[in-house]
This record gives sequence, structure tokens and C-alpha cells, in this order.
Amino acid sequence: MSEIEGPLERRSSVAVDVGGVIVGGGAPVVVQSMTNTDTADIDATVAQVAALHRAGSEIVRITVDRDESAAAVPRIRERLERLGIDVPLVGDFHYIGHKLLADHPACAEALAKYRINPGNVGFKEKKDKQFIEIIEKAIEHSKPVRIGVNWGSLDQALLTRLMDDNQAKGSPMSARAVMREAIIQSALLSAELAEQTGLERNRIILSAKVSQVQDLIAVYLEMAKRSDHALHLGLTEAGMGSKGIVASSAALAIIMQQGVGDTIRISLTPEPGGDRTKEVVVAQELLQVMGFRQFLPVVAACPGCGRTTSTVFQELARTIEDDLRRNMPVWREKYPGVEALQVAVMGCIVNGPGESKHADIGISLPGTGESPAAPVFVDGQKAATLRGPKIAEEFQEMVADYIERRFGENGGKPLERAG
Repeated sequence: MSEIEGPLERRSSVAVDVGGVIVGGGAPVVVQSMTNTDTADIDATVAQVAALHRAGSEIVRITVDRDESAAAVPRIRERLERLGIDVPLVGDFHYIGHKLLADHPACAEALAKYRINPGNVGFKEKKDKQFIEIIEKAIEHSKPVRIGVNWGSLDQALLTRLMDDNQAKGSPMSARAVMREAIIQSALLSAELAEQTGLERNRIILSAKVSQVQDLIAVYLEMAKRSDHALHLGLTEAGMGSKGIVASSAALAIIMQQGVGDTIRISLTPEPGGDRTKEVVVAQELLQVMGFRQFLPVVAACPGCGRTTSTVFQELARTIEDDLRRNMPVWREKYPGVEALQVAVMGCIVNGPGESKHADIGISLPGTGESPAAPVFVDGQKAATLRGPKIAEEFQEMVADYIERRFGENGGKPLERAG
């Protein structure tokens, strides 16, 4: 049997400093998100940026589409600083970005990065001129840029030229392949123009977003062959709910498994009234299950079957997960290394005791018809048996006590496992 290999070594890319967060150059993959508030609504935008940051977003992008939103940016930055939130803000510019940056220098200074879409930065003879004006503002304020191509607003002149060239050659490439090539060339040619204008290579991040999984994989893997720029990954218009989560995870997992990608965003359409922070949670969970980063302790829980007609183990697993996520901002500072904790909440005798022994701390709840007792295993050894109506509360207390003993005074060094 062949040996199963892990992820390929991270592709070498140029490191970019985005407001103190390093993207690329071998740094851990960065989690990014974007607000969906009207940026001119300072209260709403500050609240959502704060929520996204608390959820784990390390960079937050905001829309800068008109004078009112540009004028609000420095005030948003000030409000966040007063709250003790120093997350880098990225300005998302389309159509009139060159004008907004020129007319609102305080906005240009308050942002940590500018996002430019070469497909709609300007049209015809104005395209390169207005692109260069934004790059010059980035140089003036010492800011990095993300050159973000999107197939929904692809440079039509470039696409048309490539289609015509392909047809003149007897159409050796499919229309889909030509479109992918246009996306890649749009990013690389724009980066080349930015460097010719004077922007350092270590201030450029590229992205090339499409909404189909196979197209995204093909575009990014090919672009990585042609460039050492830091790359931002994301499946655009991924969709709502499980479809968006599955599509984004499938595409990004394959790309990152090949060592490609330096920062990611999961572009989920929120359910009506839904929580915007869901995209941050999904991004963290993807990086964690792939083994690239560790954000939260792992909670293993069985899926349930006919042996587990009670919902007790499901409720306990959710309670433990919610408790860990809620406390992590404090625990991460208080208990170094707590992200490595492994907890098991199992529902019956079939796999319960064995899975619990594999975890740092685990509980095996009684299944249907089993004795109403719940053995708890700590570091591989049975430590207690819980009974009665307060099993959940007692196990939570044991988890908190274990965290304190292992990661508190012990300085984050794992206790030796028994057995």
C-alpha cells in the first residue's frame, strides 16, 4: 500500500505586509472577510467589522463606492481603534477608485490595502490611466494592493483579443480555456503595469475569482506556475448555505493541497437575517481540518444512529463546541496551546469508549437501552463515571478543569498521557 502524503509544501510567494498581517512568504494562510453594510453607515459598519474580527477574521474588506463611504473610512478606523480593534481594513474600489482616493486622502491613509478590479477600473483609453492613478496613490501612502480579477467583470477588450487570436489559429483552445487564459493574463499584465509604475512586488497580491469549482482550480494552479505573487483564494458568488460551503471548500482545499494560496475568503450569501460571521467560521474550519492552522480545540462527536435515540449527546456536543468558541478569545491568551485540545462527545458503547480514549478528554454517553452511566476518559484513562441529570454540567466543569491544569500553570506544555 502506498504511503498517504500530506499537503504539498507551501509554494514560495512574496511576503506582503497588510497592516501588520503578513500574507505570503511562507506565513500561515490568512482568513479574510468582507462587510455587507453601507460603509457610510458608520455604526453598522463598525459593529460588523468588530463581529467579523472577534469571529477570527484577520483582514476585513469594506466597500468604498462613493464620497460618503470614503469620508466614513477614517472615522470607522478611529472608532475601531477606540474599541481596541486593530484589524486591517481593505478598501474595495470599482469605477471611481482613482477619484475617491485623490479626493479623500484621509481614507487613503486609513486603509491598510486597496483592492482594484482591472476589469472595471476604467474603460478603453481611460483604463490604464485610472489604474495607474490608483497605483500611484498606493505608492504615495505606502499601501499594498490586491489586483482582483473577477470573471463577472473581466476585461472585455482582452478577452475579445484572445478569442480572435484563438480563432485565427484555427481555434486550438476551447472558449472556456480562452476565458481562463484571459483571467490569468488580466491579473499578470496588471501586476506588471503596477510594477512598471513603481509599486514594489512585495506590495502586490493577486486574485482570480470565478464561480465554478473546476475553473477556479485550473486558473489558480496555472497562475501559480507563472508568478510568485502572493495569492488570495476565493470562489466568487459561491452561493447560500450548504451549497456555498461545499463548493468553496472543495475548490480551496484542492488548491491549497497543492501548496498554492496565501489568504482565503469564503464568499457565502447569508440567509435572510443570517450571521455574516459564518463565512469566517467556515474558513477557519476548512484550514483546520486540512491541517494548515489550528483555531479551536477539536470536538469529535458521533453522527448518531438507532442506538442513540436520545439527543443528549448532540446537545452536549453543541454546548461544548459553543463554549469553546465563546471562550477562545480569552483562553488563547490565558492558556497558550489550548487550540490543540481534543475533546470527544460520543453517544453509545460501540465507539464511545475507544474514541474517548483517543481524545485528551472524552465522554461516552449511554445509548438506547444502555446503563444510565457516562464514563469520562482523561489522557487515555478512565477518570470518572457521571450519572444523573447534571452530566452535561459536570462534564463541562471537567473540561474547564482539564484546560486549567494542562494549559494554565503548566505553561501550555502537554501533560504526559497515562498508558
